Amino acid sequence: MSAVLEVKDLIYHHRVKRSIFKPADEFILGPINFELNARETLALTGHNGSGKTLLAKSLVGIIKPQEGSILLEGEEVEQSDKKTRNHDIRLILQHGKYSLNPAVTVGAILNQTLRLNTELNEEERKVKITQTLLKVGLLREHYYFYRHMLSDGQQQRVSLARAMILDPKVIVADEPFAALDPSVRSQTVNLILDIQQELGMAFVFISQNLGIVRHISDKVMVLDKGKVIEAGATQDVFKKPQHELTKRLFDSHFTLVDKHFEQF
Repeated sequence: MSAVLEVKDLIYHHRVKRSIFKPADEFILGPINFELNARETLALTGHNGSGKTLLAKSLVGIIKPQEGSILLEGEEVEQSDKKTRNHDIRLILQHGKYSLNPAVTVGAILNQTLRLNTELNEEERKVKITQTLLKVGLLREHYYFYRHMLSDGQQQRVSLARAMILDPKVIVADEPFAALDPSVRSQTVNLILDIQQELGMAFVFISQNLGIVRHISDKVMVLDKGKVIEAGATQDVFKKPQHELTKRLFDSHFTLVDKHFEQF
């Protein structure tokens, strides 16, 4: 099976200005290497500031790595080729509602994405929007809803619909469930897994919630200060972590879980 997404020796230098009185610090992400097949999910985890979001931005073309390459189905994605990148690798942000214009309807938001990126006519766009809304667990009527008329979970489903509507090969999700209620979070996780199997997309999933990471991913990569400190099949990494930081992350997570259930 050939990889849908392949990242080779990706390196990004990020300069952080913390004070006008001090020189900028340089944060180096990488080198990053991984392969991802259709219907597979790679989870990226690690402490805040480890480089997870920088990697996500590199994958979707928001920032340009200084070194390395990103390949889709064996073909290198040129950094200047914005149209190809936007179609084939799409991003879902943590707070989906802030990316939704409150002054326009859900239908208008999705219609704009199709109008700018496809040659579909108005009727074809409306059919495509309706089909996509239904796939993410919304109703046809949500076409006419504004942001304030939707729950947090529904707003995140609209964000998922906008990412899916151009039929991408890869979706990058940056902490997409962090702001959701636990029950809604569980429903959304299962929805994404169902969609992934139906449509064959690959997912790059960023989260510090190790319970979700374990449930949703096939592979996991642990980052620290821009470096990959551990990577492998999810079941193997969780069963026998090798790096001391990975062990501490897992111990901290499962200690919190144990304390939670001790209350009942």
